[in-house]
Amino acid sequence: MKKHIPPEILDAKVVAKSRLFQIEALDLRFSNGEERIYERMKPSGRNAVMVVPVTENGDLLLVREYAAGTERYELGFPKGLIDPGETALEAANRELKEEIGFGAHQLFPLKEVVLAPSYFSSKMTLLLAQDLYPEKLEGDEPEPLELVRWPVAQAEELLSHVDFGEARSITALLLALRELSGR
Repeated sequence: MKKHIPPEILDAKVVAKSRLFQIEALDLRFSNGEERIYERMKPSGRNAVMVVPVTENGDLLLVREYAAGTERYELGFPKGLIDPGETALEAANRELKEEIGFGAHQLFPLKEVVLAPSYFSSKMTLLLAQDLYPEKLEGDEPEPLELVRWPVAQAEELLSHVDFGEARSITALLLALRELSGR
């Protein structure tokens, strides 16, 4: 396998800034001498979690919440940023309690993914949650999230549901189904 030499970063500067995001331009020189300017979201140093909760009865627990990017309500799994000093497992349990009112006695990491590596560096840990128990924490959502129960046995139908289109949720579901079928 060919060893790749990362390009040299000649300069990095913030070219746009909002309340939440900073866009950074990188002047790069590749090992063959070519130079290009790439833009990316400036790394925040914070990663995130997404959790696939499964009840004892074999139901997936999803949330329906407003997504500004698509300007509609989307169906997906509980997710959120990992707070400073928090592990991915701690963040996953906190997000479950905030978004669906359950904690999990069992959390299984499935995979760490990156949304779009050309533009983002933040990672998201996908987890399977089982042995759920009721516990509610106050979250930061602007409105109550709708809890949707979906039978694992009907996961194929969920994959084709018009409101279930987020790539990370689809990936998390497929990995969770693989984990569940391997037991």
